[in-house]
Amino acid sequence: MMPLAAPINLLAALFLLVLFAMLSQRRLANLIVLYTWQGAILTACIAMTAYATHSVHLYVSALLNGMLKIVFVPILLRQLARRLNLQWDRETLVQVPTVMLIGLGLVIFAFNAVLPIAAVAHTMNHAIVGIAVASILLSLLIMITRATALSQVIGFLALENSLIFAANSVTYGMPMIIEFGIALDVIVGIFILGVFFFHIREQFDTLDIARIERRGGPR
Repeated sequence: MMPLAAPINLLAALFLLVLFAMLSQRRLANLIVLYTWQGAILTACIAMTAYATHSVHLYVSALLNGMLKIVFVPILLRQLARRLNLQWDRETLVQVPTVMLIGLGLVIFAFNAVLPIAAVAHTMNHAIVGIAVASILLSLLIMITRATALSQVIGFLALENSLIFAANSVTYGMPMIIEFGIALDVIVGIFILGVFFFHIREQFDTLDIARIERRGGPR
């Protein structure tokens, strides 16, 4: 086990708590702030792993994640929310208490699901693996239960953070070419989604998924 296992475990717990906060949050500005905090925790986790493993490419990865997830992407999301005049995820597909209970169930499922893996790989940290799997499932839950397109995109970005967290925590990083490829995909994807949102807004005058389905259905 790495010498910084305890601090990384603490960061992993904070990463999971931020996802639960994102599940309960309906104000888009606060959701973007929580995404920024998630990016900061991920960056700190990668930096600690780089320090513990003396890996230069992980230091580069931490710098790349910090610039992208703490600065660049949150600024783009705030500009999109402001230009689209979006403040709240008004109509929720599932009530917040129900979503939180489902999220708790997913965490329990994730920790039980990784027990066989931890039993085989004795050097693997069971708590970290469980949190990594739970984070991916909670991010998917955010995407599924959101009513507006922008909040679903934030859920998708949280899923991407969770996948990088899982790769860093379980395997101590991934090849640098993959990390740069993911970063480029995220940047290009946000620009494309921004243009896509404006076209949806012009066509339907809303970004609410349920309203778009009603207007686009048979008349």
